[in-house]
Formats: sequence, structure tokens, C-alpha cells
Amino acid sequence: MVTDNLTHLAAFAAVARHRSFRRAGAELALSTSAVSYAIRALEERLGVGLFHRTTRSVALTEAGQRLLERLQPALHQVHDALEEMNHFRAAPAGLLRVNATRAAVPTQLGPRLARFLHAHPDVRLELAQDDGLVDIVARGFDAGVRLHEFVPEDMVAVPLGPSLRGLIVATPAYLAARGVPQHPQELVAHECVRFRFASGHLYKWQFERDGKALDIDVPGRLTLDEQSTILQAVLDDLGLAYVLEDAARPHLDSGRLQAVLEDWSPPFAGFVLYYPRQRQMSSALRAFVDMLRDSA
Repeated sequence: MVTDNLTHLAAFAAVARHRSFRRAGAELALSTSAVSYAIRALEERLGVGLFHRTTRSVALTEAGQRLLERLQPALHQVHDALEEMNHFRAAPAGLLRVNATRAAVPTQLGPRLARFLHAHPDVRLELAQDDGLVDIVARGFDAGVRLHEFVPEDMVAVPLGPSLRGLIVATPAYLAARGVPQHPQELVAHECVRFRFASGHLYKWQFERDGKALDIDVPGRLTLDEQSTILQAVLDDLGLAYVLEDAARPHLDSGRLQAVLEDWSPPFAGFVLYYPRQRQMSSALRAFVDMLRDSA
């Protein structure tokens, strides 16, 4: 009975994190039907519904939310106790779940993943790409990857690479037709490809020179939420865009794109991997952090 209760509660917590029976099953190495059975058994035992289910979504009921809030500290303690045993193993093992902003994956995080997995064959890694500001603890992730400025103060942050720079880029054809802006304020007369965060708000383009900072709410008919699609829109002559220099560099070197207002674009702190300061580190996360620090 105790084992069944723990299994059912683990299934409940996984479904609550993922809002999906299928993804919860993948995390727990169980079939979707087994997860569904565990949730039904728990609901029958408690006499309350824990989830609202439709063909398209899964959401916690009020009772389910209350149960999750009460369970999370205990589940974290169980998780930490089990992970502590991994320190007695000869090699890191287990599941490492990382939530990363999509812009960091191609140039900063992705190139390290193959080396890490080859070095640690007993580790399974799950990477979720998400541009929103995610509560990694509530969502069941071991670590996150974001720009340093967006990392909560109570997290440990490990740099993934050097500082970054954002650049305003456009095609030579666009600039020949519309002119080259000489000051950020001149962008209001241009067509700009805008970026919207997952939170819903639009990014204001940021500039700084000689200690003077400017935030420009640029105009534009096209708004996108992912850097690679923004770059493609610029390559299609749809306007100017603010992108990371690393992503634009191949196109700048080939001459397909041209940077403007470079003297208004100083470097800033780059991407970091971050994790909770108070939580017991899993052996897999410790190995990943050690790799990042060794390669810094």
C-alpha cells in the first residue's frame, strides 16, 4: 500500500508539472495508461477530482492545486535523499532536466550536449526550449539557461560563455532602398521586425553609448517570437531586426546582412546555467556544471 501511494503521488506530481499524461509517462518510464490508472486510483482513494481533463488540456482542480502545494516539499526531500545516494556511485546517473531559452541552444548549449552524454553514458538528458521566464523548481527542472539579467537572485549561476552583443541588422538591399539609420531615434522611420516574449510583452530595442541609454519601441508590421525566424525575415528584406551577433555572424561575414548602429551596441553579460542554491544537486547536474566550469 505504501509503495502504491508513493507511485501514485509521483504520477500526480509529474502530470501536474507537465500538464500532460503522455509527457508524465515519458518522465517516469511508464505508459500513458499506467499514469492514467495511477491518477484514477489516487482520486478514488481521496474522493476528489485532482485534474480537469479535456481532449486538449489537463489542468489542476482546486483540490489538486492544494495537494500539490502540500506535497512538493516532501517530494523534494525524497528526491534529494535518493540523489544523495548517487554520490556513492562510480559515475553520474539519472535524469537531468534543463529548461533553456531557444537562443542559447545553437551556439552555447547545444555544442556541449554531445560531449556530456558521451562522457556520461548513465545520464539521460531532457532539454525543453522555452523563451518564457519559467519557475524551474515548480516545473520540475534541475536547471535553466537564460541571460544573466533574467536569473533570480536566489539561484547559482554558471556562465556558459563570454559576453554577448546585440546588433541591428538588415540586408544591403533594404538599406539601399530605405537608408542607413545614424541614430537609434531614426528607427521610427523604418520597417522593423519586432520580438515578442513568451510573457506577451514586446521587446524594446536597447542602446547605449557614452553612458547614455535608450529604449526604442520600434514600429513594424511583423512581430515574431523566435530568433531564427526573425533572421529569415530580415534575409527576406522585410526590415531591420535586433538579433544576437553570434546568430547573425555567418550572414554578416558572407555579406548577406549588414550591421548598423554598432557604436550603440555594447556587449552585455551572456547566457548562464542556473540552479537552486538550497537544493541537493543531482550527480548528473554536478557533472554538467563541472564540465561547464572546466571549459570556461
